[in-house]
Amino acid sequence: MSDLPRKAVTRTAKLAALPLGFAGRATWGLGKRIGGRSAELVARELQQRTAEQLFKVLGELKGGAMKFGQALSVFESALPEEVAGPYRAALTKLQDAAPPMPTRTVHAVLEERLGEGWRELFLEFEDKPAAAASIGQVHRAVWHDGREVAVKVQYPGAGEALLSDLTQLSRFARLLGPLIPGMDIKPLIAEMRDRVSEELDYGLEAAAQQRHAEEFADDPDVRVPAVVHRAEQVLVTEWMEGVPLAEVIADGTPEQRDRAGQLLARFLFSGPARTGLLHADPHPGNFRLLPGDDEDAGLAGWRLGVLDFGTVDRLPGGLPETIGRCLRLTLAGEAEGVYASLRAEGFVKESVALDPDAVLEYLLPIIEPAEAESFRFTRGWMRTQAARIADPRSPAHQLGKQLNLPPSYLLIHRVTLSTIGVLCQLGATVRLRDELEEWLPGFVTPSTATATATSTATATATATATEEKPS
Repeated sequence: MSDLPRKAVTRTAKLAALPLGFAGRATWGLGKRIGGRSAELVARELQQRTAEQLFKVLGELKGGAMKFGQALSVFESALPEEVAGPYRAALTKLQDAAPPMPTRTVHAVLEERLGEGWRELFLEFEDKPAAAASIGQVHRAVWHDGREVAVKVQYPGAGEALLSDLTQLSRFARLLGPLIPGMDIKPLIAEMRDRVSEELDYGLEAAAQQRHAEEFADDPDVRVPAVVHRAEQVLVTEWMEGVPLAEVIADGTPEQRDRAGQLLARFLFSGPARTGLLHADPHPGNFRLLPGDDEDAGLAGWRLGVLDFGTVDRLPGGLPETIGRCLRLTLAGEAEGVYASLRAEGFVKESVALDPDAVLEYLLPIIEPAEAESFRFTRGWMRTQAARIADPRSPAHQLGKQLNLPPSYLLIHRVTLSTIGVLCQLGATVRLRDELEEWLPGFVTPSTATATATSTATATATATATEEKPS
C-alpha cells in the first residue's frame, strides 16, 4: 500500500492552504502600507514570506509538488538576493532530498517487480536510501557480478500523486507568478502534466540513459552510468561517485565552478547533436563533478556526471537549425532576417505585426553570453534579465507578450532557461560561443563551416607531412 495515495487528503489540504496563506499576507501587506511603510519594502517582505511558506510545503511532499519545487529551484538566481539568500539551502535540498519511503514498501516493490528471490540479484543492498526525488528513491547496492549500482525504486502511486499535485498547483499558478519574475508558471505546470506518463515509464528512461551511456562511453568530458537491469518501477544502473553540483554551487572554488559550467554548457548542446535526445531535467541534483584519472591534468581533466533521464525531448536532427540561425543573425544585427525566421517558425503569429528592430533590441541582451569570447554568468545578470521582461512598464515586457512559443520548442526553452539558471547559481565563466560553434546547427554559416573544415584538413595534412619527412 503506497504512502502517497493514502495521504492524498493531507497532501491536497497542504497545497490548498497555500493560496489562503498568500491572500492573508496580501491583507497584512495592505495594512502595513496604510500604516505608512513604503510599497517596495512591503512587496519585498511579502515575497520573502510567500517564498518561505511555498518551499516549506513543497519540501515536505513528494510527487508533483516536489517536482515543481525542483523546477522552480533552478530559477532561484532570478529572485532578489534578500529573498533568495535565506532560502537557498531549502531550495538546494529540494533538488535531491525528500522524506524516504518505508523499508517495507521498498522491499515489497522489489519482490513484486524482481521476484521473490530479488535479494539473490545483489551481493549487498542498503535499505537506507542514498537519495530521494519526486517519483522514486535511490538505494546503493552491489550487483551479483560485483559492480556497484544505484537501484531506483518508484514510489507506488507516484503517478496519481504527480497528477493530483500538478492539478492542484495549476489552480493557483497565477499567484505564484511574482516569485519568479519574467516566468509564466502555468505553461510549466501544464508541460509537467503532459510528461507524467513518460517519466513513470522506466523502460523509456533506461533506453534514453543507455543511448547516452554508449555515446559518451569514452568521452573525456562527460560520463553517463550504464544501465544494468530494469523492470517496471525498478531501474538498476552503475553507481557514480562525484561532487554533487549543489556542493559546487555552495562551496566550490572559482576553478571548479568554471569547469562545471563549461561542461554543463557542452552537454546541453552536444547531447542532442550526438544522441538525438535532450536531457530535460537540468537541476543540480542530476549532475556530479567527477575528478579525472590523470592528476597532472588538474581540473581540466574533471568530467561531468549526468543522472536521471526520466524526461527527455526527442530531437532526431539535434537542436532545431532555426535556433542557431536566429542566434547568428541576431548577433550580426540582421533584424529583418531574424524577424522572417521567427515568423516562419511560428514565434510571431500571422495575426501579429511587430517592428523587426524592436524584436532585435528585445533579443540582444538575452543572447549576450553568445557574443563574448567568454561570459561570466551571475545572479545579478539573471535578475536584470528577469526584471527587464517582467516589468509591465518595460518595452521588452510589452513585446514579449506578443511573441508566441510553438509547442515543439516548449521543452527546449525550459531546459535552456534552467541550464542558464544553474550557470548563474555557479557564477561560472563559460566560453559559450565555442560550444555553439561546434554543436548548434545553423549557428555557423555554411561558408564559414567549409572554410574551417578546409583549414583543419590542411593543418592536419601539413602536420602529417612534417612528421613523415625524413630528418
